[in-house]
Amino acid sequence: MNTDELWKAVLGQMELNLSKATFMTWIKPSKLVAKEEGTAVICTPNIFIKEWLQNKFNKQLLEVLRALSPDVKSVRYVIGVPTKTQQIQERMYQEFVSRQENTKDFIDPDINQSTNLNKRYTFDGFVVGPHNELAYSAGMAIIKNLGSLYNPLFIYGGVGLGKTHLLQAVGNSIWTDSKSKRILYIPCERLVTKIVSALQNKTIANLKDEYMTLDLLIIDDIHFIAAKEQTQEVFFSIFNALHNNGKQIILSSDRQPRSIPAVEERLRSRFEGGMIADINPPQFETRLAILKLKSQQKQVEVPQKVLEFIATHVQKNIRELEGALNRVIATMQISQKDISVQDVEKMLTSYLLGPYRRTNTQAVLKSVAEFYGISLTDLVKRSRKKEIVKPRQIAMYLLREETHASYPEIGEKLGGRDHSTVMHAYEKIRNEEENDEVTKQELVLIREKIYTNLSAL
Repeated sequence: MNTDELWKAVLGQMELNLSKATFMTWIKPSKLVAKEEGTAVICTPNIFIKEWLQNKFNKQLLEVLRALSPDVKSVRYVIGVPTKTQQIQERMYQEFVSRQENTKDFIDPDINQSTNLNKRYTFDGFVVGPHNELAYSAGMAIIKNLGSLYNPLFIYGGVGLGKTHLLQAVGNSIWTDSKSKRILYIPCERLVTKIVSALQNKTIANLKDEYMTLDLLIIDDIHFIAAKEQTQEVFFSIFNALHNNGKQIILSSDRQPRSIPAVEERLRSRFEGGMIADINPPQFETRLAILKLKSQQKQVEVPQKVLEFIATHVQKNIRELEGALNRVIATMQISQKDISVQDVEKMLTSYLLGPYRRTNTQAVLKSVAEFYGISLTDLVKRSRKKEIVKPRQIAMYLLREETHASYPEIGEKLGGRDHSTVMHAYEKIRNEEENDEVTKQELVLIREKIYTNLSAL
């Protein structure tokens, strides 16, 4: 039996013992090229597969080789020039990404279908200041030293401070420089859903194999993994495999690793093993720079005094800063008149109360019901009428954003719904606020109504 025949027999045996995804990704691309004094020499297309075979499949390959050819005593791995290997791995990766995208409710033209990154999140629209300089510098360093410098990079900070923008800007920059890099951006909630589904369907090995094809894994809101023991165990395995093979991991959270509750200590240790960088609320000068940049991007000339007024009075986060600016720009475009600081002060009086006053459940629910012209009873009861679904999702999102209620608390207030339903609604509306102008403007107006109603209660 020559080497080609022996390798075909080995492939046949390994294919029976492994999942299709594992076999096609790690075993099929390699080739037995020689037998030298009892040593089988297997040629692999790159160091990634070489190390994976050595660490994970060496014992199994040696047993199969010995059963077929008793003179084989050991296996040696070398890196050679691949033939169809890159095409095979690329196909596996694209099939994986395709399954990721098929879970979405709709296809957003701004979303890169290969990476799940939003094309609008680039460094051209990212303003650097003292509040985010460390996180920005770490991100830029990763672009130049993928997988070898800060791994993982863990970025934390409050809501609306630009964590998602920075994460995706790093991903987009790497993708622009090298289309061959396998990149995936995924919110943690979606990752948890996929892991749970794989556990239920007994396809967890396939899921792990698919994630291990990545060069860069970006997970937003990793704190959602808290208290999910099986999910943490699976993610720990994926994390280790990627990290050990020099693949980059970037994570974001609303708090630092040691403050995330109900996370296994070994996983927390991995989070803290790279670079931890925080993002804080921006200072006045940075807020003003952000407003100027956003005005230029929208091609609207807003008076300097107006921008300074907004920058002075909206301090909580960048999302609210942009919301106030959008309100001003919309008014300018509708009225087609110059706008003064006095006009803006009147326009944003109720809106500006938001950063300084904590609202309550009653004000949020009442405002959402009034805005959409539905009854408060319909909003909170377990109705599945189409015209009620979005208002209820908006209510869930605003209760989380404005009152900081927990997901179970919000679910209880809205018909006793499961916390996972609330999490889904929150993620959906948060994405729409960032990508859909209609939803963005609706949220601006509802927030105005909330704080007006709050004053009247």
